[in-house]
Amino acid sequence: MQTTTTPTPQPKGTSVMHTTSTIDRTARHSPRPAVTVTQYSRKAIYGIWAAAAIPMAVLSWVFAPALADGDGIEALVRPLLACMTVGLVWQFILAMALVGHEQRSLRWARVQDALWLRSPRSPKTGRVGGRTWWIVLPLTLGFAAAHAFGVVPSPVDRDLGEFLSSDAGQAFFEGAWGLFALWTVMAIFNTVLGEELLFRGVLLPRMHGAFGERDWVANGVLFGFYHLHAPWAIPGALLDTFTIVWGSKRYHSTWVGIAVHSAQNLFIAILLLTLVA
Repeated sequence: MQTTTTPTPQPKGTSVMHTTSTIDRTARHSPRPAVTVTQYSRKAIYGIWAAAAIPMAVLSWVFAPALADGDGIEALVRPLLACMTVGLVWQFILAMALVGHEQRSLRWARVQDALWLRSPRSPKTGRVGGRTWWIVLPLTLGFAAAHAFGVVPSPVDRDLGEFLSSDAGQAFFEGAWGLFALWTVMAIFNTVLGEELLFRGVLLPRMHGAFGERDWVANGVLFGFYHLHAPWAIPGALLDTFTIVWGSKRYHSTWVGIAVHSAQNLFIAILLLTLVA
């Protein structure tokens, strides 16, 4: 059973970090040392948000078009996927740098708790893992519904879904194993090692001191407006607050957010694989 002790929120100054909380973890068989999680100030939180959002926007709207050999989505797909991958890898590096500096170590035993990379714990029964994992199913359905209702038309040259449904898109991806490999790497850093690790693993556990019990709402808002690289995705990402972010906070598990967020990429992966093969 895992419990989190969070101090009374301190005044929100301009320092990078202003208080700490300790996660006391009692293992089933042998205890592990407590992991100290530093609470960030609002200034630090907004700075980390900017460090993730601004590079992604610049890569998407400046570098990708500059690298494209022509106009239209066919010319933009490869450079855009490559640029997004670079931005997401940067988020992974940023997350590791932040937690490594905080914990003075990148040993799995410390990183696991510091980034909430643990099985979900029921807030009602205290059950860890097991049947508690079933929460992922309704959250995934809610995630799909949110994105269905939060759809905003994207530019024609960036509408991958429309492109994949066209004859030109299917011919473009046929036999394109290198492009599929690039997309797979991008997807892994998107929902596992990049966005989720930074926003749910690093930021969410460290926002209580600045935002109190509404830390998960603030996290969702930041995650929504992080999508400057794809503004049409902002409405759906804001609705993710009530699935991905809420689930990760309530069950104190980044794996919940990773599982729900990855379901979308799994569906796209299967679609792409059928086209490539």
